[in-house]
Amino acid sequence: MTVETLATHRLHGGTLRYCRHASTSTGTPMKFTVWTPARDSQGGEGPFPYLVWLSGLTCTEDNFTVKSGAYEYAAKHGMAIVAPDTSPRGEGVADDPAYDLGQGAGFYVDATQAPWAPHFRMYSYVTKDLLEAVDGAFPLDPARRGIFGHSMGGHGALTIALRNPGLFNSVSAISPIVSPLNCPWGDKAMTAYLGAERAAWRAHDACALIEDGAGESFDEILIDQGLADSFLESQLKPELIEAAAAKAGRKVTVRRQEGYDHSYFFISTFIGEHVSWHAERL
Repeated sequence: MTVETLATHRLHGGTLRYCRHASTSTGTPMKFTVWTPARDSQGGEGPFPYLVWLSGLTCTEDNFTVKSGAYEYAAKHGMAIVAPDTSPRGEGVADDPAYDLGQGAGFYVDATQAPWAPHFRMYSYVTKDLLEAVDGAFPLDPARRGIFGHSMGGHGALTIALRNPGLFNSVSAISPIVSPLNCPWGDKAMTAYLGAERAAWRAHDACALIEDGAGESFDEILIDQGLADSFLESQLKPELIEAAAAKAGRKVTVRRQEGYDHSYFFISTFIGEHVSWHAERL
């Protein structure tokens, strides 16, 4: 799979690249960033353990790359980070005027409903096309790969990891949507992309997946949630994943952070701890 490098920047001793490639899953060009360190934790030049970051509603590949401050911490641990766009884009790709549906709001599912089905296949994109592209083009170690994300991307990270423990060795999330079956964002997006039959949604609901025994190989899932988050009670509901984990005998750690909201100010405060947490497991 051919990867085109659009821009290159030196950052924290490593190299940040903005990239584009053709996705078979979405049928569109897709963009991502990849940061690789100069050395791994043992002083080697790779292949490097790496993390895939999934961003939230309205984001592109650029939001995390510019705002998170993650690369300083990744450099300390000799880890690479890949950050893809959140949806297909371009001429002929369906869209909606609302911020929480359509372009910028792919929800990391494979749509089955019109007009979304031809291009909105972000689950397949992340689990197949993206990994094939970066593993072939950069010095990354697919045997030491983790995934994390924020909000809609936290939902994506949790569900993709739980369904694919062979692809990912660790998973964490910041302010994730833990149960699309039980929140307005999920109800709107899943109905549009997957149809009104709610049984089809379970494969994209972290709480339901844990209840169904998915991803039992993960020793722990880490979640950070701000208590000043305006979406906490209506959309995010971390108590639901705690209850699902307790019932299933699984370890999910939800750290509730006083005074923090849903923004990148919150992400940038705790991103270093998430990178370190993954480094211990990779």
